[in-house]
Amino acid sequence: MSAYKRKRGGQAAFDKKAKKVKFVADEGETAVQSEQEKKNEITIPPPVSAGKWTNKERVLIFSSRGVNFRTRHLMQDLRTMMPHSKADTKMDRKDKLFVINEVCEIKNCNKCLFFEAKKKQDLYMWISNSPHGPSAKFLVQNIHTLAELKMTGNCLKGSRPLLSFDPTFDKEPHFALLKELFIQTFSTPRYHPKSQPFVDHVFTFTIADNRIWFRNYQIIEEDASLVEIGPRFVLNLIKIFQGSFGGPTLFENPDFKSPNTHRREIRMAAAARVREKQMVKEMQKKKRTEAKQEVVRDVTANVFDTPADEKSVNIMTEAPEPKPVKKNKHKAFKRQRMARR
Repeated sequence: MSAYKRKRGGQAAFDKKAKKVKFVADEGETAVQSEQEKKNEITIPPPVSAGKWTNKERVLIFSSRGVNFRTRHLMQDLRTMMPHSKADTKMDRKDKLFVINEVCEIKNCNKCLFFEAKKKQDLYMWISNSPHGPSAKFLVQNIHTLAELKMTGNCLKGSRPLLSFDPTFDKEPHFALLKELFIQTFSTPRYHPKSQPFVDHVFTFTIADNRIWFRNYQIIEEDASLVEIGPRFVLNLIKIFQGSFGGPTLFENPDFKSPNTHRREIRMAAAARVREKQMVKEMQKKKRTEAKQEVVRDVTANVFDTPADEKSVNIMTEAPEPKPVKKNKHKAFKRQRMARR
């Protein structure tokens, strides 16, 4: 190592340590100079942070095969908002979820957002602390991406967000656990290489209707008002597991209803309405047929009938005489007329 490098290394080590500054009151007095120096020495503490990336949180955001375009756009929006995130190829649906822990280890990530698609219409989201847990599974509903919303807000790309939580997160233990998971996952670490040293947008997590509503707002400098940027989605909690993508169940949502059950209830309600309409039609038809039944004997049918005069009946015992046939003697038959010609 050259003398210049040793000198620079020693200087850097000296800068990190505490510095002592001497303030001399009177330079003319040489007799009491040492005592005055000891009294006027002030120790300046080292800087709080040397600008190094100490909170090395990395989030892996990827999905399984079979997701639609809206889910792909949502993942891309999350990667844009979270500069400490990483992407990976889609995972095969036949693989077990425990494989994701190995993928996180390969990618050097300790948090994971995994989107799982089922039946090409239901979307589930896993948020996990890899590899030791805990992890939570959500049903994602009402997805609106940045391209769909067309909001007026526009924040700096890579800026660090503020996280705002509903007061309900501090009242229930399972919500408190989810709050800590959200803080560690969505907050951008300070001094991250890809982040910007600005705070100009807010992530809000609100609990309403036993669901978690996610919104992204921009902070306007003029009047400190908020303008929504997007994306927006709703998380319906299903289960919280002790391990990463499995393990003992810590909490299960009793109010959760699977999409299959919900669709089945909708179909049954529609079928019940159709059956009700058919029953009403049959009842109306039955009433109409009962009203059209004819009376066998009407008492008032011969009220206005008057008896006619009796006529004598003549019985002919002999055959009647034949009627005379009038013949035109002057007119010849057609055959005769033709013969005459």
